[in-house]
Amino acid sequence: MKKSVLVILFSLVIMTVNAQKHYDYPMPEYTPTAGNLAAREDFQDMKFGMFIHWGVYSILADGEWVMLIKKINGDNYSRLADFFNPQEFNAEEWVKIAKDAGMKYITITSRHHDSFSMFDTDASDFNIVDATPYGKDPLKELAAACKKEGIKLNFYYSLLDWKRDDYKQGKKGDAEAWDKYVDFMKAQLTELLTNYGEIGCIWFDGHWDQKEANWQYDEIYSLIHKLSPSTLIANNHHIQPIAGDDIQTFERDLPGENHGGYSDGVHVSQLPLESCATMAGKWGYSIYDKKFKTTKQLIHFLVKAAGKNGNLLLNVGPMPNGKIQPEFVDTLGEIGEWTSKYGESIYGTRGNVIKDQEWGTITKKDNTLYVHIINQPKESYLFIPELDAKIVSATSFDGKTKYKFKQHKEGAFIYIDTANINDIDEVLKLKIK
Repeated sequence: MKKSVLVILFSLVIMTVNAQKHYDYPMPEYTPTAGNLAAREDFQDMKFGMFIHWGVYSILADGEWVMLIKKINGDNYSRLADFFNPQEFNAEEWVKIAKDAGMKYITITSRHHDSFSMFDTDASDFNIVDATPYGKDPLKELAAACKKEGIKLNFYYSLLDWKRDDYKQGKKGDAEAWDKYVDFMKAQLTELLTNYGEIGCIWFDGHWDQKEANWQYDEIYSLIHKLSPSTLIANNHHIQPIAGDDIQTFERDLPGENHGGYSDGVHVSQLPLESCATMAGKWGYSIYDKKFKTTKQLIHFLVKAAGKNGNLLLNVGPMPNGKIQPEFVDTLGEIGEWTSKYGESIYGTRGNVIKDQEWGTITKKDNTLYVHIINQPKESYLFIPELDAKIVSATSFDGKTKYKFKQHKEGAFIYIDTANINDIDEVLKLKIK
């Protein structure tokens, strides 16, 4: 017993060191408000959101990293703004696509690594209102459409910047330039949290560009919590959560996995969890990208995320004209057909009922377990190991078919026709007590 306690304590120490090893400055203690905690619960209930990577880079149709990959200098890159005129953008159409797919929130890039702001900002002239012939604020329109349809709006915000001199000089060690850059970010975050109505989350990205830097999160996080206490903070920093984080993110991965290569040594915390993933290969629009994931693959990602007690933030990269490409629209429509039928087994549920099984996973809501069979079981029955709850009944999802079952100490046996299950996801209902 003493040995087990020591092992647990040692593990906690290692996790703490891993979480703070990149920081040589103190982070303030953080006590979430009641509104913040309620927002976390709401976030976990929503389960499914749309990620949108859209910016001036879409003109080059080669993904959101094209400026860095093609080594385009800042002055030449700035010229792209002259050609950015997305006349086909329709905020209500975007929100309808998301809502019909079963998505409950939208997280959109307000500023990506290329420094271009997709909103009306006084902190930089390099923005869609001042620098393009379009001359309008799409985030303002999107905020109105989301409010109308009951979709929560979140803003992605890049911490790093490939174009600004103060970021470049600050990265080289110029403390005055670094402070200036942080002040710039604080000014933009203030605009985003005061000019667009209620914002569900600020989603940071880019910490990994300077792992040893003092990002002044004490000031940035405190500003967000002061301006909007219920707004959650997610930081795609690829390390353990730090004080002030409200959501733990996993890029291209499920919680606890590291297939994407961004979560090595990162443990799953008790915070709300979110996996972000692409529908093809890249995040931003690419005319070369043909690595389209199937509807089945994406539904399985959603189901597995829920089974691990997480959300799925599924990305689209709109075209430079403002339209979401038809391949994505078609797939999202098919996902929507599934969520409209089986959404009960996803929304408002919690996971981690059992460990992942070859056949699938389980989600839970109140006294109901939703058994998701996404791979055909090897046996002629379904075996659920180490199930703590006592099963009262087992039925098909629609309740029309009752299944026999036996429950023992080692697990439960559900006697269904495993040779004839739904090709995408056979969902069973188990009533428990």
